[in-house]
Amino acid sequence: MIVVADTSPLNYLVLIDEIDLLRQLFGVVLLPAAVLQELKHPKASTKVRAWAEELPGWIEVCAVQSVPGPLLLSLDLGEREALQLAIERNIDTILMDEAAGRMAARALRIEVRGTLGILERGGKLGFIDFDSALIKLEETSFRLSPAVRSLFLRRKQLP
Repeated sequence: MIVVADTSPLNYLVLIDEIDLLRQLFGVVLLPAAVLQELKHPKASTKVRAWAEELPGWIEVCAVQSVPGPLLLSLDLGEREALQLAIERNIDTILMDEAAGRMAARALRIEVRGTLGILERGGKLGFIDFDSALIKLEETSFRLSPAVRSLFLRRKQLP
């Protein structure tokens, strides 16, 4: 399976040392050039910048070839390019956390998986310990409401 990634899930998975989960779950991750630049930005953490300088072989950096449609114009550059790349390559799943980008993806009928959903899937498949990953994620700047946290922990109990 091939997916397109926006910056946020990559950033947080690198920070909590779970980035290889993407290879295990999806195989190949396409990265628009704008997302790579965001990961290399001086405001990104040293750990994330170092990872972005030495991308693993299962990450493929791609240039967006077409002009985004009106639905995408209000999004930031990384989100816009990620969604446009998914459209160009006919990719049906995008990794994205930001609400506006997720809404645009759904409007385009592109499945969205966020950082928590990725960790949840990895936990259900036995690739990671979800509880430990969640604790590490909460130690970063990731914004997680108590209600969403409770929802994911309750879902974890379901078969």
